[in-house]
Amino acid sequence: QVQLVESGGGLVQAGDSLRLSCVASGRTFAGSNMAWFRQAPGKEREFVAAISWSGDRTSYADSVKGLFFISRENAKATVYLQMNSLKPEDTAVYYCAVGPERGTYMPGRRPNDYVYWGQGTQVTVSS
Repeated sequence: QVQLVESGGGLVQAGDSLRLSCVASGRTFAGSNMAWFRQAPGKEREFVAAISWSGDRTSYADSVKGLFFISRENAKATVYLQMNSLKPEDTAVYYCAVGPERGTYMPGRRPNDYVYWGQGTQVTVSS
């Protein structure tokens, strides 16, 4: 059974940094693209960042470009999201997602590009 477990969320002040982690288990993920999405109260789930199966291609939402950085360690089946200079508008539940076993060249930016989802970790940024 595939399982994704996020960690690293919490309550921080504006300007602080956090690093989210997501550990995948249940099958091999080395060939899959991986991503982070977030959902704020009353809003739709939105794309944050994605990384290709090879780790050398990334994609970011405009709102986080240059501030958030996605990376992965295939040996640990783990994807990370380093979040810097956090703002109150970054407050949301953050979800990691894993795509099909054979990832596309560029990682997708849509929820439908991903098959497996974690339960989410809450990030709250106070002003």
